[in-house]
Amino acid sequence: MRTNRVVLAAMASVLAFTLVGCGSDDDGAKVPSAGGDGSVSAGATGGGSGGDAGDELATYIKGQQGWVKCMRDNDVDLPDPDETGKVELGRQARTLKQDPKFMKASDKCADKMPAVPESVEEANRPKLTPEQIKTQREYAECMQKNGAPDFPDPGPDGNTRNNNSGTPEWDQASAGALRAGRTCGPIIGQPANPSAGLG
Repeated sequence: MRTNRVVLAAMASVLAFTLVGCGSDDDGAKVPSAGGDGSVSAGATGGGSGGDAGDELATYIKGQQGWVKCMRDNDVDLPDPDETGKVELGRQARTLKQDPKFMKASDKCADKMPAVPESVEEANRPKLTPEQIKTQREYAECMQKNGAPDFPDPGPDGNTRNNNSGTPEWDQASAGALRAGRTCGPIIGQPANPSAGLG
Protein backbone atom coordinates (compact mmCIF):
# COMPACT_ATOMS: atom_id res chain seq x y z
CA MET A 1 0.00 0.00 0.00
CA ARG A 2 1.59 3.28 -1.16
CA THR A 3 0.49 5.39 1.80
CA ASN A 4 2.03 2.96 4.30
CA ARG A 5 5.32 2.96 2.39
CA VAL A 6 5.35 6.75 2.27
CA VAL A 7 4.55 7.01 5.99
CA LEU A 8 7.20 4.45 6.91
CA ALA A 9 9.75 6.22 4.70
CA ALA A 10 8.86 9.55 6.30
CA MET A 11 9.14 8.10 9.79
CA ALA A 12 12.43 6.38 8.96
CA SER A 13 13.93 9.62 7.69
CA VAL A 14 12.62 11.72 10.56
CA LEU A 15 13.65 9.16 13.15
CA ALA A 16 17.05 8.61 11.59
CA PHE A 17 18.47 11.53 13.54
CA THR A 18 16.14 11.09 16.49
CA LEU A 19 17.87 7.80 17.22
CA VAL A 20 21.46 9.02 16.84
CA GLY A 21 23.52 11.54 18.76
CA CYS A 22 23.84 15.17 17.74
CA GLY A 23 26.92 16.76 16.20
CA SER A 24 28.98 19.46 17.84
CA ASP A 25 27.72 23.02 18.15
CA ASP A 26 30.31 24.68 15.88
CA ASP A 27 29.74 28.25 14.78
CA GLY A 28 28.55 28.53 11.22
CA ALA A 29 26.17 30.14 8.79
CA LYS A 30 22.61 30.71 9.92
CA VAL A 31 19.68 29.17 8.08
CA PRO A 32 16.14 30.53 8.56
CA SER A 33 13.74 28.32 10.48
CA ALA A 34 10.77 26.64 8.81
CA GLY A 35 8.49 29.20 10.38
CA GLY A 36 10.55 32.07 9.01
CA ASP A 37 11.48 33.43 12.45
CA GLY A 38 14.62 32.46 14.32
CA SER A 39 17.48 30.50 12.82
CA VAL A 40 19.58 27.41 13.27
CA SER A 41 23.30 26.96 12.76
CA ALA A 42 24.33 25.29 9.52
CA GLY A 43 27.96 24.80 10.48
CA ALA A 44 27.71 21.88 12.90
CA THR A 45 29.36 19.12 10.93
CA GLY A 46 30.58 17.15 13.94
CA GLY A 47 34.08 16.78 12.47
CA GLY A 48 32.99 16.07 8.88
CA SER A 49 35.12 16.56 5.79
CA GLY A 50 35.18 20.35 5.70
CA GLY A 51 33.25 22.81 3.56
CA ASP A 52 31.47 20.26 1.39
CA ALA A 53 29.94 18.61 4.45
CA GLY A 54 28.88 22.04 5.74
CA ASP A 55 27.26 22.85 2.39
CA GLU A 56 25.47 19.49 2.37
CA LEU A 57 24.28 20.11 5.92
CA ALA A 58 22.93 23.57 5.04
CA THR A 59 21.13 22.13 2.00
CA TYR A 60 19.74 19.28 4.09
CA ILE A 61 18.49 21.65 6.80
CA LYS A 62 16.75 23.79 4.17
CA GLY A 63 15.13 20.65 2.77
CA GLN A 64 13.99 19.57 6.23
CA GLN A 65 12.58 23.05 6.82
CA GLY A 66 10.59 22.77 3.58
CA TRP A 67 9.22 19.39 4.66
CA VAL A 68 8.27 20.73 8.12
CA LYS A 69 6.55 23.73 6.52
CA CYS A 70 4.59 21.43 4.21
CA MET A 71 3.55 19.26 7.17
CA ARG A 72 2.43 22.37 9.07
CA ASP A 73 0.51 23.57 6.02
CA ASN A 74 -1.30 20.22 6.20
CA ASP A 75 -2.26 20.58 9.90
CA VAL A 76 0.60 18.57 11.46
CA ASP A 77 2.58 20.72 13.88
CA LEU A 78 6.23 19.64 13.90
CA PRO A 79 9.19 21.44 15.48
CA ASP A 80 11.86 23.18 13.40
CA PRO A 81 14.89 21.06 12.48
CA ASP A 82 17.83 21.56 14.83
CA GLU A 83 21.38 22.47 13.79
CA THR A 84 21.95 18.91 12.50
CA GLY A 85 18.71 18.82 10.52
CA LYS A 86 17.03 16.54 13.04
CA VAL A 87 13.30 17.01 13.63
CA GLU A 88 12.87 16.02 17.27
CA LEU A 89 9.49 14.33 17.70
CA GLY A 90 9.92 13.18 21.29
CA ARG A 91 7.09 11.13 22.73
CA GLN A 92 4.72 11.76 19.84
CA ALA A 93 6.89 9.67 17.46
CA ARG A 94 5.19 6.45 18.62
CA THR A 95 1.69 7.59 17.78
CA LEU A 96 2.32 9.47 14.53
CA LYS A 97 2.32 6.33 12.34
CA GLN A 98 -1.28 5.70 13.42
CA ASP A 99 -2.49 9.29 13.08
CA PRO A 100 -4.59 9.65 9.87
CA LYS A 101 -3.78 13.36 9.71
CA PHE A 102 -0.03 12.61 9.81
CA MET A 103 -0.41 9.88 7.20
CA LYS A 104 -2.30 12.19 4.85
CA ALA A 105 0.22 15.03 5.34
CA SER A 106 3.16 12.62 4.87
CA ASP A 107 1.70 11.49 1.57
CA LYS A 108 1.30 15.09 0.39
CA CYS A 109 4.78 16.14 1.57
CA ALA A 110 6.78 13.04 0.61
CA ASP A 111 8.44 14.82 -2.32
CA LYS A 112 9.70 17.58 0.00
CA MET A 113 11.58 15.28 2.40
CA PRO A 114 15.30 15.29 1.58
CA ALA A 115 17.55 12.26 1.80
CA VAL A 116 20.12 12.45 4.59
CA PRO A 117 23.52 13.15 2.96
CA GLU A 118 26.17 10.57 3.83
CA SER A 119 28.50 13.26 5.22
CA VAL A 120 25.76 14.53 7.54
CA GLU A 121 24.80 11.03 8.62
CA GLU A 122 28.45 10.14 9.25
CA ALA A 123 29.10 13.31 11.26
CA ASN A 124 26.07 12.68 13.47
CA ARG A 125 26.59 8.98 14.00
CA PRO A 126 27.28 8.32 17.69
CA LYS A 127 30.58 6.79 18.76
CA LEU A 128 29.68 3.55 20.50
CA THR A 129 31.70 1.72 23.11
CA PRO A 130 32.71 -1.92 22.46
CA GLU A 131 29.93 -2.99 24.85
CA GLN A 132 27.34 -0.90 22.97
CA ILE A 133 28.53 -2.35 19.63
CA LYS A 134 28.12 -5.85 21.05
CA THR A 135 24.61 -4.97 22.25
CA GLN A 136 23.62 -3.64 18.80
CA ARG A 137 24.86 -6.86 17.17
CA GLU A 138 22.95 -8.98 19.69
CA TYR A 139 19.81 -6.94 19.06
CA ALA A 140 20.08 -7.31 15.26
CA GLU A 141 20.66 -11.05 15.57
CA CYS A 142 17.68 -11.39 17.93
CA MET A 143 15.43 -9.41 15.57
CA GLN A 144 16.48 -11.55 12.60
CA LYS A 145 15.86 -14.82 14.46
CA ASN A 146 12.50 -13.78 15.92
CA GLY A 147 10.45 -12.61 12.96
CA ALA A 148 12.35 -9.78 11.24
CA PRO A 149 14.83 -11.60 8.96
CA ASP A 150 15.34 -8.42 6.92
CA PHE A 151 16.46 -6.37 9.95
CA PRO A 152 19.78 -4.76 8.93
CA ASP A 153 23.08 -5.78 10.50
CA PRO A 154 24.98 -2.95 12.21
CA GLY A 155 28.26 -1.84 10.67
CA PRO A 156 31.65 -2.39 12.31
CA ASP A 157 31.07 0.72 14.47
CA GLY A 158 27.73 -0.67 15.71
CA ASN A 159 25.60 1.83 13.77
CA THR A 160 23.14 0.97 11.03
CA ARG A 161 23.59 2.86 7.79
CA ASN A 162 20.71 4.68 6.06
CA ASN A 163 20.41 3.58 2.43
CA ASN A 164 18.78 6.94 1.50
CA SER A 165 16.42 5.17 -0.88
CA GLY A 166 13.33 6.79 0.61
CA THR A 167 11.94 3.37 1.52
CA PRO A 168 12.61 1.43 4.72
CA GLU A 169 15.32 -1.23 4.57
CA TRP A 170 13.14 -3.65 6.51
CA ASP A 171 9.42 -4.22 7.03
CA GLN A 172 8.80 -2.58 10.41
CA ALA A 173 5.03 -3.08 10.34
CA SER A 174 4.85 -6.84 9.76
CA ALA A 175 3.52 -9.10 12.49
CA GLY A 176 6.93 -10.78 12.68
CA ALA A 177 8.74 -7.46 13.11
CA LEU A 178 6.34 -6.37 15.85
CA ARG A 179 6.77 -9.72 17.61
CA ALA A 180 10.57 -9.49 17.27
CA GLY A 181 10.49 -5.96 18.67
CA ARG A 182 8.63 -7.14 21.76
CA THR A 183 10.99 -10.09 22.20
CA CYS A 184 14.24 -8.22 21.58
CA GLY A 185 13.42 -4.75 22.94
CA PRO A 186 14.82 -5.49 26.42
CA ILE A 187 18.28 -6.04 24.87
CA ILE A 188 18.46 -2.33 24.05
CA GLY A 189 16.47 -1.16 27.06
CA GLN A 190 13.00 -1.00 25.53
CA PRO A 191 10.16 -2.61 27.49
CA ALA A 192 8.74 -5.83 26.08
CA ASN A 193 5.22 -4.34 26.21
CA PRO A 194 5.49 -0.54 25.81
CA SER A 195 2.52 1.43 27.07
CA ALA A 196 0.32 3.23 24.57
CA GLY A 197 1.48 6.73 23.64
CA LEU A 198 -0.18 9.77 25.11
CA GLY A 199 -2.56 11.94 23.11
